[in-house]
Amino acid sequence: MSRETFSSRFGLLMTMIGVAVGLGNVWRFPYMVGKFGGAAFVLLYVLVAIGIGVPGLMAEWALGRHTGRGTVGAFEKGGFPGGKAVGWGLFAVVVAATGYYTNVLGWVLYYALGFVLRPLGFELEPASILPPAHGLNLKSFGLQLTCTAIVIWLCAIVLLKGLRQGIERASILIMPLLYLILIAVIIRSLTLPGAMAGVDWYILKFSTSDVTAGVAVAAMGQAIFSLSLGGTFMVAYGSYLGPETRLGRTAMLTAFGDTLAGLLAGLAIFPAVFALGLEPGSGPSLLFSTLPETFARMPAGWIFGALFFLALFGAAYLSDVAALEVLIAGLTDSTKMNRRRAVWTAAGAVLIASIPPMVNLGVFVPWDLTFGSGMQTLGALLAALTIGWCVNRSQALAQFGLGSPLLYYWIRFAIPAAILSVAAWWLTTEVFK
Repeated sequence: MSRETFSSRFGLLMTMIGVAVGLGNVWRFPYMVGKFGGAAFVLLYVLVAIGIGVPGLMAEWALGRHTGRGTVGAFEKGGFPGGKAVGWGLFAVVVAATGYYTNVLGWVLYYALGFVLRPLGFELEPASILPPAHGLNLKSFGLQLTCTAIVIWLCAIVLLKGLRQGIERASILIMPLLYLILIAVIIRSLTLPGAMAGVDWYILKFSTSDVTAGVAVAAMGQAIFSLSLGGTFMVAYGSYLGPETRLGRTAMLTAFGDTLAGLLAGLAIFPAVFALGLEPGSGPSLLFSTLPETFARMPAGWIFGALFFLALFGAAYLSDVAALEVLIAGLTDSTKMNRRRAVWTAAGAVLIASIPPMVNLGVFVPWDLTFGSGMQTLGALLAALTIGWCVNRSQALAQFGLGSPLLYYWIRFAIPAAILSVAAWWLTTEVFK
């Protein structure tokens, strides 16, 4: 069977932005801004997204389009040593990472339901779905398992319809709504008394002393995470690109849309946080502790809380669809499974992988660091090395659509060096302290 391709440029762009945005920008980007001091981090992130993110996207799409395969087949066909084992290894990583990611998406769904049902007289305690720090809470575990199963089923419904009728259509519907909802929440946030202090801290208050090595590396790591680089999502989606697609322009627009979503999310969050006297640097709990309190204190805050968490769910949902599509492409490319069987096989594997992180944060946090941050960075490195060192140079340049080899050498040398610097920093600061 011929490989399906996107039906329109707009559908292609909405799909790629949808893959990239996810929780990485609407959740992780704002709390990373809070943790690393505001405007300096934002500036460095934008620079990294252009200099590292855009070429990284082009490299992974080029690998997927050149080989016509998803993660499992791309490294082998691209000529990477032990490519078949690498592909299946990354396949296993995606199963594990999608498990905990889908679990978080289940939390978001429950929080959204809590805000939606509140005016109808149904009181849900959203925080009851969060896993305990230690031990096992059966109520939390049951809620997580139920919500995660619902999310996987919702993904499967779209994935059964394929690329054009399923993934592309869902992206065209969800992504414009995401931006509209974020703008609505921003307008409400900015009209709160004292909101401009949050805007000033977020994007206006800049000092060169805030630009440190730690902030720069954090911005680079966030760019890799946010743009879904990792030798998996974008390689698989790159295999669906037609020869007429210009990788450079598409990568720039994808990075712009992805960064815009993160910046808008910050504008929706920080003015309200400052206006209500809450802590902007509260880390990962910014989403599940600080924001619910923020919306609870707002007049008609349940409306904006529901809108925000529904928007977050929509963005994360498209990334979850992409993660499952990586698995489906691997199964249909490398086994005799048809698409329907591959969808339910991947869904079952992800549901099983989601169970261990549900137990408590003592399992969840190391799971996230290992399969999310660490392995994603490794996959991005392997993809850059494959297209830069293993694929024939003329074939790589043909995929990039450039006569000059400058970008090729940038991908060959600078991208791996940048990724290795992030990995080294993470190891020295987070692992070895």
